[in-house]
Amino acid sequence: MEKVRAVVKEIAYAENHAKLSPLKRSGIIPVLSFASSLYTLALSLRHSLYRFGLLRNHRLAVPVISVGNLTWGGNGKTPMVEFIARFLADSGIPPLILTRGYAGGDEARMLERHLFGRPAKIGVGANRAAVAASYFERYGYFDPRSGTSNQSLCLDQKVESHLKLEKIGAVILDDGMQHWSLQRDLEIVMVNGLTLWGNCQLLPLGPLREPLTALKRADVAVIHNADLVSEQNLKDIEHMIREVKESLPIFFTRMTPSHFFEVANINSKLPLGALSNTIILCVSAIGSANAFVTAMEKIGASYVDRLDFSDHHVFQARDVEMIRRRLEELEDKFDSQPIVVVTEKDYDRDSETLKHLHPFKVLALCSELQTISHIGCTKNGFKKLLTEVLRVKLPGAN
Repeated sequence: MEKVRAVVKEIAYAENHAKLSPLKRSGIIPVLSFASSLYTLALSLRHSLYRFGLLRNHRLAVPVISVGNLTWGGNGKTPMVEFIARFLADSGIPPLILTRGYAGGDEARMLERHLFGRPAKIGVGANRAAVAASYFERYGYFDPRSGTSNQSLCLDQKVESHLKLEKIGAVILDDGMQHWSLQRDLEIVMVNGLTLWGNCQLLPLGPLREPLTALKRADVAVIHNADLVSEQNLKDIEHMIREVKESLPIFFTRMTPSHFFEVANINSKLPLGALSNTIILCVSAIGSANAFVTAMEKIGASYVDRLDFSDHHVFQARDVEMIRRRLEELEDKFDSQPIVVVTEKDYDRDSETLKHLHPFKVLALCSELQTISHIGCTKNGFKKLLTEVLRVKLPGAN
């Protein structure tokens, strides 16, 4: 299955199909084209069902911020969800993050670790309206735009303050752009600056979940991995977006590595410089591994190799053996024991399997999303946009 996924991804991001092998051109692409036609038909039918009211979308009692994308993974959605959740929680508006929980919930577990100690809650499930309703019933809610609350009792200030920390003041939809059953107050679309929209075809012939015209529904576009994209390419991406929606605000983000921790000891903390002059094998099962590998190449390693698996892939025993064989090859080649580096998502998906690579050391890279100031777009500008949705004055948003 991994080989099939790799071939599909190669076709989706191929700039020129003429350079593909004859088998892929004459055997695989026609099959993918037919499947893509069926997907297009199903997508159109779903749109129609919502447009004519046969399928309903629900309005929640608090502001809803959706973070999504038009392609498959690797666009920085989860880091952006965390960025927004931190901002809201630190501003006194406890958020509820709604996520589907792909691959056993690796993203949900990572968010739980990163947001520990903050008044943020994470609801996992495909029916997000039902999940939200259950959390509202359990914790209560308040609408920061109007002060509306489902708590009508008269309580002293201390107790009321405690309850407000428990109450939900906003909802963040993780991977929410195609989740049309919930209305939203802000639609943020993430764009991977390294890969964009591939061949601009719909799944499975291309990486698009929807046509590029869906950008018209967005309220904000965020170009992720902008630090790895040339200035000219950034301008080209902006031009492509504005051709669809001229007035769309565009912001820019990057992932900034901070430190490593040992997979065998999550409480450990190693500086980035600890891996300088070492041999590194990057192992990842994420949507777009190029940014991760590039970050490792920048820390001063002697040599960086990579093994990429499909997004959300759960490591099996055969994968561990494949990784071990590559490590042994690198050790023989360089006469030095290589170090495995994975992403936090890979750690949270299955940390126990990664421990089976002993005696080779396995580290997880910790990174955080940062906004990049570019042509008048700043971190404070992005936060100001969030506060406008909430229609309240929050500290630190000037």
